[in-house]
Amino acid sequence: MKTKGALLWEPGTNSGWSVEEIEVDPPKRREVMVKLAASGICHSDQHLDDGVIPLPWSPVLGGHEGAGVVTELGAETEGLEVGDHVVLSFLPSCGRCRMCVSGKSNMCDLGNGVLAGVAPDGTHRVHARGKGIGCMSYLGTFAPYVTVPVDAVVKIEKDIPLDRAALIGCGVPTGWGSSVYAADMQLGDTVVIVGIGGVGINAVQGARHKGARNIIAIDPVPFKQEQAQAFGATHAVGSYEEAAELVEQMTNGQGADRVIITVGVAYGDLLNPAQEMTRRGGVMVLTSAAPIMQRDVEFDLFTFAMSGKRLQGSLYGTTNSRNDIPLMTELYRTGQLKLDELITKTYALEDINQAFTDMQEGKNLRGVIMYDD
Repeated sequence: MKTKGALLWEPGTNSGWSVEEIEVDPPKRREVMVKLAASGICHSDQHLDDGVIPLPWSPVLGGHEGAGVVTELGAETEGLEVGDHVVLSFLPSCGRCRMCVSGKSNMCDLGNGVLAGVAPDGTHRVHARGKGIGCMSYLGTFAPYVTVPVDAVVKIEKDIPLDRAALIGCGVPTGWGSSVYAADMQLGDTVVIVGIGGVGINAVQGARHKGARNIIAIDPVPFKQEQAQAFGATHAVGSYEEAAELVEQMTNGQGADRVIITVGVAYGDLLNPAQEMTRRGGVMVLTSAAPIMQRDVEFDLFTFAMSGKRLQGSLYGTTNSRNDIPLMTELYRTGQLKLDELITKTYALEDINQAFTDMQEGKNLRGVIMYDD
């Protein structure tokens, strides 16, 4: 099928996205084709362009957050039918590997290949200018049609708006799960969330869902501070220093129970201020992507060890996509999870570079690419 897509021909150079004709192959074994309704604009795709996530291959069809309707089935796709509404999970879940069967499907073995530049069978599903095109996370949602593994497809009920459902493919579970699962949050906790973008705003929602008493959001952008409070933060400030003063007052100097880092790029100087705000025995969660070659981190190891704190990495919010994507659609249906309000602005695919500019300038919680009916 010939369609259009947004490609990076020179990843890591900040050259921007080229919207041009592509050809998408029909599905093979254990694959389906999906007509997308929408795709979210996420920092992870920006990191392909700016080099924070380096790629040793090119070109790449970006996008990893989408939802749509199944239009074609390959072999061995039991449980799915043409016309099904689905969310695409940016990390696949095979259901058979050690991690999946132990309830840690966010660490599925198939996830090791999401940046390999080929489908799981080692070939390409997308072509342009006579070349095979690698797809971000096996998906490539910056195109209105995608051929994807069934292991990355989660069926949802048809009453859920697909443009809202698209956000449940990455940003919502990554943030929500960082609070609900990775932080092991408890009722009445004092929580600090550092960075209020498409992930951090959902960490706020997760903290509210778990019954945190105090939710302090940190972001230098006034719009993000306002939105954090609209989504459930009790306080919103612009810096670590302001947050530390609040934590001191709220906890009688004991420190925050949980500190969750969800900034656009994690640098080494972010961790120690988080530790300084965390109480003895408390938990710090690092969800943000860091530059892949970064090795230097400022961290008070003595205090960390002697105070019994825990530093927890979190991939995909430590969620189980097969369980948590349907759960989140139900929370949305019953008014317990905000999705409508996450979409600040929508864009045509041709305006994708403007969408990324708006994201970097802090204008959106989530920008969303909308595809024609």
